[in-house]
Amino acid sequence: GYRAVALDLRGYGASDKPPRGYDTITLAADVAGVIRALGETSAVIVGHDWGGWLAWSMPGLAARETRAIAALSMAHPLTLRSALTWDKAQRRAWRPVLEFQLPIRPERQLTRGNQAVGLIEKWSAPRLSGIGADPSPGFPDQEALEVYRRAMRVPFVAHSAMEYYRWALRSVPRRDGRRFTAAIQDRIAVPVLQLHGELDEFVLPATAIASHQRVGAALSYQQVPDAGHFLPEEAPEQVTEALLNWLRTVP
Repeated sequence: GYRAVALDLRGYGASDKPPRGYDTITLAADVAGVIRALGETSAVIVGHDWGGWLAWSMPGLAARETRAIAALSMAHPLTLRSALTWDKAQRRAWRPVLEFQLPIRPERQLTRGNQAVGLIEKWSAPRLSGIGADPSPGFPDQEALEVYRRAMRVPFVAHSAMEYYRWALRSVPRRDGRRFTAAIQDRIAVPVLQLHGELDEFVLPATAIASHQRVGAALSYQQVPDAGHFLPEEAPEQVTEALLNWLRTVP
């Protein structure tokens, strides 16, 4: 009963891969433009990981186009930035992101090495093995890993992916970063659904929960048991059920 539109953010999948424009302000304008191009005035924004970062940001950057938001596996940007300062555990979890700030080397590791597969395996929930374990392979299986490996080797994708991480940290003292911070610092006034994996080792559950202080409207928080960072792949049934139940409550 809902009109669902799935889009690749710039730099990923079938979207264009320009050399710049991976700041959250531009990305929010991209999403708002898609909503208007489809003939709608507003939409419920659902995003995972960087899509979740963008979902948290949309009420401050594109308020007219944002009816409600659902953020999967991602804390509010300002909460996450704060956690990287005072929370040693979250800082350790984001150590790869600090390494992504280097030029060229991360792109080579993603395209010529096996880092893409390694990060997916690291940030997914550990799979059961041994006597009495669930025999299903779960996520990621080898087929899924090969899909992501090939996707990261599409020309310019690795660079585009790294630019998300680089802007998130490098922009903090710059004018564009200060503009972003000012735009999203107010408490969110639209309904919010937050889904988070109990075993997420990239954005820690404690960091996700700390985001609640950023919400001034109706908030629904659900922690998905036995799931890591990749909720749509690791727990698709639970994610779909949670979204549908929540959407029925959105005005």
